[in-house]
Amino acid sequence: MDRAARRIIAKAGFGSKFGHGTGHGIGLEVHQGPSVSPRTDGKLAAGMVVTVEPGIYVPGFGGVRIEDDVLVTRTGFRVLTNAPRHLIEIEAG
Repeated sequence: MDRAARRIIAKAGFGSKFGHGTGHGIGLEVHQGPSVSPRTDGKLAAGMVVTVEPGIYVPGFGGVRIEDDVLVTRTGFRVLTNAPRHLIEIEAG
């Protein structure tokens, strides 16, 4: 999963701007295993719930990280997050 996220971000030209892990397990602790990063060799198993939160950070400009919670299933995955994906313009007050 981490490799796939990095491949997509690198293809968009931002590979060097993604400098953290892709996600982590969700359970009783805030950042519990399994870790989803380039330093992790473990495999995800059906029933696990993990975050998928790749981010791009451009020094001197800003960044973005969108987090989804994902249930790993026997045949793939199911995204549990139900949030809009479009940008909303906010006027400074």
